[in-house]
Amino acid sequence: MADISYKRHIAKTITWRIIGTIDTIILSWIISGDPFTGLKIGFAEVITKMTLYYLHERVWFKINLSKEGEVLESRKRHIAKTVTWRVIGTMDTMLLAWLISGDPLMGLKIGFAEVITKMLLYYLHERAWYKINFGLTKRNKS
Repeated sequence: MADISYKRHIAKTITWRIIGTIDTIILSWIISGDPFTGLKIGFAEVITKMTLYYLHERVWFKINLSKEGEVLESRKRHIAKTVTWRVIGTMDTMLLAWLISGDPLMGLKIGFAEVITKMLLYYLHERAWYKINFGLTKRNKS
């Protein structure tokens, strides 16, 4: 099961990064007024966010929110994962936007704008993956 869960987490990491990068590029472009700043911030995030997201998935996989040995999957768990990921992701975006634009206020604006869009997108991403059996040996009941 361990090998299978790694495949699932890697697949989720890739799909989320595609969605997240597109959102970051668009928000950074709108806030900075410069499409190249948006592209730089979006592409810089690819490496940091994929690494952080994979680690976040592994930590949540290890957290024992189980009943009788089965991992508990529920809307509450997805909401909790959404909040913890948003804290990590927003801090990463703020730092990268500040470093790339040279303007700490720009980093804050982009980071705060992302809070709304990314939390909604992440929750929908989690719910979509909940319905996909890829990488699961069996579906846990919540």
